[in-house]
Amino acid sequence: MLRYNTQEKPLILPEYGRNIQRMVDHCLTVTDRDERTRCAHAIVASMANLFPELKQSEEGRHKLWDHLAIMSGFALDIDYHCDVVQAEELHTLPDKVPYSLSTIRWRHYGKGVERLIDSITRMEEGPERTELIRLVANHMKKLNLAVNKDGVDDAKVFKDLAEMSHGMIQIDPATMPLHEFKAAPTPSGKKKKKK
Repeated sequence: MLRYNTQEKPLILPEYGRNIQRMVDHCLTVTDRDERTRCAHAIVASMANLFPELKQSEEGRHKLWDHLAIMSGFALDIDYHCDVVQAEELHTLPDKVPYSLSTIRWRHYGKGVERLIDSITRMEEGPERTELIRLVANHMKKLNLAVNKDGVDDAKVFKDLAEMSHGMIQIDPATMPLHEFKAAPTPSGKKKKKK
């Protein structure tokens, strides 16, 4: 009768294949510790033949011994070549990343624009501040066009800028004209014929 892989137990590390897993399972049944250690060395040599790049460095050889321990379910009692990973180290969770859960009032502008405006409000008056306001206002206009294809009035951008800066940045649209952005044409999907 034929045995199919679907009838076998799932492989712990499928990249090594079922034959290596069978070798590991056999090694677990060997009663003599020295014989079991020799068997483990032979298994690691076979694993290294499958992945020759791992036997080139000490780190790679260490990884092979870690994989042997994992494939044995950490039940293989042998003299390991090096310190291997332990079962509890394998499933450690990373540290939680602290996320800011503050709400963004102007979602289409994003948090980055809010931070830029906040830093502008702390700057001293001068040409550098004026130029930064112009750059941020142009960027806000471009972001506005992404959500409003009909066009964006400069007065609307400067009104939003004043609102976002809590009235600390007041610009007259007549004194600072913004760049005229055009929406990119949608591709027709047809290729141009060569002449």
